[in-house]
Amino acid sequence: ARTVRDANGTELKDGDTVTVIKDLKLKGSSTVIKVGTKVKNIRLVSGDHDIDCKVPGIGQMGLKSEFVKKVAE
Repeated sequence: ARTVRDANGTELKDGDTVTVIKDLKLKGSSTVIKVGTKVKNIRLVSGDHDIDCKVPGIGQMGLKSEFVKKVAE
């Protein structure tokens, strides 16, 4: 089993809540996911992205774990 870690090295699990730590531009769009955007109920996947999630106001997407940090529940 591989472990997925956030930008601070904290281990992530399915269902965690994370926060985006830098502005992320969406490919093929002028939309930007702002710093501090809270993403709830993540799902860990393997592939070019580590996290599948629904970003508020944007919808379904894949994120890389190095651009998020875990929020203490």
